[in-house]
Amino acid sequence: MKRSLLNLLFWCLPILITAQAKEGTIEYKKKKQDCFYINYNFPPEAVENALMSKLTKMGYKGREEKGMFNKDKGFNIYKEATLSDISPGKYDYVINIERKSKKESDESVLYLLILNNDVNAIPLLSNAEKGKAKAFLEDLTPEVEEAHIDILVAAQATILSTAEKKLKQLQTDSVELQTKITKLKEEASTNSRHRKPNLLK
Repeated sequence: MKRSLLNLLFWCLPILITAQAKEGTIEYKKKKQDCFYINYNFPPEAVENALMSKLTKMGYKGREEKGMFNKDKGFNIYKEATLSDISPGKYDYVINIERKSKKESDESVLYLLILNNDVNAIPLLSNAEKGKAKAFLEDLTPEVEEAHIDILVAAQATILSTAEKKLKQLQTDSVELQTKITKLKEEASTNSRHRKPNLLK
């Protein structure tokens, strides 16, 4: 079992490359906004689980943008949050996580916007704060890896559970079939004994 798990992790885990956070832009609220972004060599679910878990432990719960015609659908907003790893001030942290491309489902891009009263605050941050914001995203990599392992293990557990249920059902069906066969044989034997006296008359 241990060897199977190690083989699973060896073959399924992406090769870890130190992720580098950069400054860029993303469209939000119908305009291009300054942001920090980083590419992870892991699927979006793992990145989202890791980040949400970290922010939840810090006491913050985000609100997801929703709505059929909302172009910002999928963005998560953490209002008036103080992330001391980035800055001592209170800001609105806006996060978007998406697949890097349609072909690269196991790679993700995380975008981080920092707003103050709906105004992009990134241009106003000090160089030290910008460096801390990038480090915050880069330092998330081990937690993303751990979240990815959890997803793989859960998937394998589901497969194993399904296989065990199928095996149990097959065993039950086999017992029921054997019982029916035995019953049919007994009925055939009984009928045969009943027929013999009639044949002698």
